[in-house]
Amino acid sequence: MKRKILLTLLGFFCLYGLVRVFFSDQPSEAVLGPSPFLGGNVLHHNAPDSVMVSAGRHYQLGKVGEFFLGKHYREVWAVPVKAKVFHMHEQKGGLQIEKLGGGMQTTSLTLTDSAGRLFALRSVDKDPIEVLPPFWRKTFVGSFVRDQISATNPYAALVVAPLAEAAGVFHPTPSLVYVLPADQDFQQYSNQFGNKLFLMEEKFTTRASLTKKFGNATDLVETEEMLARHYRSSHHRIDQWAYARARLLDLLISDWDRHEGQWDWAEYQQNGETWYKPVPKDRDQALCKYDDGVIPWIATRRFAARKFSSFHPEFQNIFGLTINAAFLDARALPEVSLVDFRRLAREMQMALTDSVLRMAVRRFPPAVYQLVGDETYQNLKSRLKQLPQAAEEYYKVLAKEVAVVGSDERERFVVQRLSQGRTVVEVFRLGEKNINGTKIYSRTFFASETEKISLYGLGGDDFFDLRGHAVVGSYVYVFGGAGGDQVTDESTVEGWRKKTVVEDTDQGVKLVAGPETEAKLARAAAEVPSFVRFRKRE
Repeated sequence: MKRKILLTLLGFFCLYGLVRVFFSDQPSEAVLGPSPFLGGNVLHHNAPDSVMVSAGRHYQLGKVGEFFLGKHYREVWAVPVKAKVFHMHEQKGGLQIEKLGGGMQTTSLTLTDSAGRLFALRSVDKDPIEVLPPFWRKTFVGSFVRDQISATNPYAALVVAPLAEAAGVFHPTPSLVYVLPADQDFQQYSNQFGNKLFLMEEKFTTRASLTKKFGNATDLVETEEMLARHYRSSHHRIDQWAYARARLLDLLISDWDRHEGQWDWAEYQQNGETWYKPVPKDRDQALCKYDDGVIPWIATRRFAARKFSSFHPEFQNIFGLTINAAFLDARALPEVSLVDFRRLAREMQMALTDSVLRMAVRRFPPAVYQLVGDETYQNLKSRLKQLPQAAEEYYKVLAKEVAVVGSDERERFVVQRLSQGRTVVEVFRLGEKNINGTKIYSRTFFASETEKISLYGLGGDDFFDLRGHAVVGSYVYVFGGAGGDQVTDESTVEGWRKKTVVEDTDQGVKLVAGPETEAKLARAAAEVPSFVRFRKRE
């Protein structure tokens, strides 16, 4: 079966090569068209305030090419739009280069102002060739991957900002700028950045970048640091409901690329607790159209790359929208219930009024609005109407396997088996004086939704108490982690399969097993459970 799939994809890639050779209709002039400033050093006093420029005329194809490779947003990429000319020493009171950045597709430059606030200059056009193994980069496969950037809307981030504002989700506010050729302000990067379109936006990664929109926030941190603090101490907590709200916005705009590197976190102090609220960034994959050509339609089927979701009037692939975000979703949404998701979806419907949707799509450059403004508005309106159903489907994807993670401090995990397939999990923070503990987690699971619940004690001397009787119930896996842990299993679930699985070292746990217990005790365990190891991604 896999061989047939590979041969099919190889055949379509070969077809792609023929289409590009015989049916492409690319313009012969420079991508950005003629400019009086091409080819020489540009002095600020000679530079215009704005230019008419195309984001990517090289994506144009003829009708046959579009049939096989997709029409996508090729017209949007090709149409000239008005962009302000970027003058580094005039923007934000004067900016300086901090460092060169970017992931596997985007060229970016981090800039800083006199107050230490950071800004990102991110290329509108992308080069995704680095996602491929070196062997394929100079073949027709590399050409195909580059061509499919045309499936993205280069101006989508402009529309997302007002939607996020109305929905109560933190966001940068990008603006469209053009960098002149050979601009000496860019120093050694002048050739790399010159004669290109960029989105300039705030970069929320340091305390200096805090603005009034963050209220009484005390710091801004990246995901890796936030998770490290969260797992060290239960006093560092994720605002799961704020993250769930942000993820529903992702579903609405069909932004499938929400991996852990696409978020920063605003830090708040409240009653001795440190809370982290999500700050999404990088909206390159919002409003995409991947499936309107023969070859990309095949490539985005379930047996291939289903994560490349498309922005249609109906939600077509909720699971695909969760693939890249699975790592962070599992760690940032363990307590959010179906009731919560339904409530958040209704709140978003109320917040994103018709006037908000219309105002948001008007953020497109006028020429782009003429091409796709009404279609984008109609799609947003339709998807917003269906958002509660999409939220429920999203919840069901998340609920199949849930991890409840403690910290390197002492906690007590209490599991209660109940009737109707219910399993209640509560976690208590144990203090020296408070022997009963402070409740920091509570959720009721249903066997019809959740197959597996994993409990991670991490460091500290943790307690796991399982009790109650049920006819049916979810599997509960107990991972004690470092420290001297105690597991007491008095629970029972009807049926011949044992529904409590304990994994720890034989010296690191005191186990009081019951009829429901399956013990998997090893002589040595990994220092850090795989679940809490951070996966570094750009």
